[in-house]
Amino acid sequence: MAKVDPERRAQIGQEKRAKTRAQLISAATSLFAKRAVESVTVDDIVNEARVAKGTFYVHFGDLNALTAAVADELVRTFDKLLQPQRLSMPDPLMRIAFACNGFFEKALEDPSWAAVVARMAWSFPAVGRVARSRLLEDLKLALKELPQQDSSLELTLEVVLGIVLQLLAAIGQRRLSSRDRQAAIGSILRAIGADSRRVRSTLAKLPAIERAEYSAVQRKPNVLKAKA
Repeated sequence: MAKVDPERRAQIGQEKRAKTRAQLISAATSLFAKRAVESVTVDDIVNEARVAKGTFYVHFGDLNALTAAVADELVRTFDKLLQPQRLSMPDPLMRIAFACNGFFEKALEDPSWAAVVARMAWSFPAVGRVARSRLLEDLKLALKELPQQDSSLELTLEVVLGIVLQLLAAIGQRRLSSRDRQAAIGSILRAIGADSRRVRSTLAKLPAIERAEYSAVQRKPNVLKAKA
């Protein structure tokens, strides 16, 4: 009998678990695109994923945990689309404005996406962790260039994230429109510590880049179309 490499066996087990977890996330995403999130059950998801019900609970404690994983994947995928252009910008304040603008554009195009992301990000800190780390990098650089602030880096990060999530939630509830986008970004820049002149100059640059940079993103099909 051939000897089985225990390391290889462990690797196969990890790959299988990762594949099954991805199947569940994919199944939930597919269902959320067709129906309201609240209407989807564990039975619906395991049927869509074609796995046993017990398998669901091996990977997720409950439906909220799975929904949070879906939201994190949505943020991660969209953040990845913005990342190449973000890195080409030397001005950290412009990077922040560009990223916020991108997320608001996506939210306005697909309010149900915004609703799921905002709701899950409040309850699950892991949602949007990659995007959060990028914001932290840019904030560190931006605060070095701005006048001395009383707020710490950590407090500034939480304030900015709070504003972004509140705005995403409002867009998800259809309470804000594209007319509010520049004012929303301006409020974020002022919360960081930018003065009125810097805010105006940064916002003035956004229209010049947004259509070219977001056109490919906006042509992609909505991930979530049902009202969340």
